Amino acid sequence: MSDNIYEKPSKKELKEKLSEISYKVTQENATERPYSSEYDKFSEEGIYVDIVSGEPLFSSQDKYDAGCGWPSFTKPIEKENIKEKKDLSHMMVRTEVRSTNGDSHLGHVFTDGPREKGGLRYCINGAALRFIPKDRLEDEGYGEYLEQFKK
Repeated sequence: MSDNIYEKPSKKELKEKLSEISYKVTQENATERPYSSEYDKFSEEGIYVDIVSGEPLFSSQDKYDAGCGWPSFTKPIEKENIKEKKDLSHMMVRTEVRSTNGDSHLGHVFTDGPREKGGLRYCINGAALRFIPKDRLEDEGYGEYLEQFKK
């Protein structure tokens, strides 16, 4: 895990920094429309971080097309940067996924993912993510994650 300290900016800073949809998703538990995220059919190499705090969340190595309309991943890049919470909204029982330090609503985790990869599907709102391309990882302070792309 990185030694960087990931903190949540003030509400005022977030309102200035984030788009309307990113604010609603991360701070008000909204859900973006399916197939509306630029990251849904996105396949560049790199990592996805919390748009609020910068915490490393997911790697392109673990991304797959689940056909659900949202970016989907088989596992988090650092389990410590994700927290799970029971979600009883919408008359369903689901497991919500939030970033640990930023406390951003990210999406939900389901057990219908690829069995050969552990069976989980992290169904994530692209509006909660910022993508950092592989060739920018070092410059942006995420150099420790370069190693996974050398396989």
